[in-house]
Amino acid sequence: MDGASMGPSEASVVMYTLKDAYSIWDVINNSPVWQDRIFYALAALYGIVAIVALVQLIRIQQRVPEYGWTTQKVFHFLNFLVNGARCVIFIFRRDLQQLTPEIAGEVLLDLPSLAFFTTYSLLILFWAEIYYQARTQSTDGLRPAFFIINGTIYVIQIALWLILWWKPMDITLILSKIFFAGVSLLASFAFLLYGGRLFLMLKRFPVESRGRRNKLQEVGYVTTICFICFLLRSIMMFINAFSGSANVDVLNQPVLTFIYYLLVEILPSALVLFVLRKLPPKRGIIQYHAIR
Repeated sequence: MDGASMGPSEASVVMYTLKDAYSIWDVINNSPVWQDRIFYALAALYGIVAIVALVQLIRIQQRVPEYGWTTQKVFHFLNFLVNGARCVIFIFRRDLQQLTPEIAGEVLLDLPSLAFFTTYSLLILFWAEIYYQARTQSTDGLRPAFFIINGTIYVIQIALWLILWWKPMDITLILSKIFFAGVSLLASFAFLLYGGRLFLMLKRFPVESRGRRNKLQEVGYVTTICFICFLLRSIMMFINAFSGSANVDVLNQPVLTFIYYLLVEILPSALVLFVLRKLPPKRGIIQYHAIR
């Protein structure tokens, strides 16, 4: 039944239902009790992911202690730090709103997002190294590029924070959000580029190649998860730059905050940790898990 054929009473029921749903959303958003419940739920989810990352790091260290800090170990350690920091932040989320100067709260809320970018850009670096090594091309410039790109992003973001602290202006806040939206968009396409290249390269390997199917699925799943994750973050941050109704870092929008962080950090991190749960071999040549 479409809107044109709907009778007056039925239309009234629909309008009442929509109004009632809106009222429930509004009540939850403006209720300090519900705000705290949602923030504590986020803290619990982040805490679970942090513990999983730490446990996996310990398992890997016990399996290959002689290899030092491999890419796999660094990735899980950074995951532990990022999710652990988010857990603490959401436990004390209401207190952050009272910090002075105001920029201090902004920094504490945004810094884990930068660390999240660094954590997953490490995977991009790793895949790029594997891809170019397989094609017998030099990888000497990849690690310097990784540090330069990350360092530049941190320097620009810190500069924007300092400007906001010195002279808070709407235009600077908008630029800060647009900048991070651009960084997230860059990460999403970098995953698509190098994850896609590595996926296609593995797909061309002989069927009987050892571990081909597992690595193919691993790269495919992680590429898809991370591409969607950073693309969603980019879109949301861009909208947030121009619309206060899309701001996820305020107290009175806990439902939107929960959905946002669930989709762009918690769920992707949990899925990637699950996909990368396999432990490295105890002995022999360091293959997929090693950092030179």
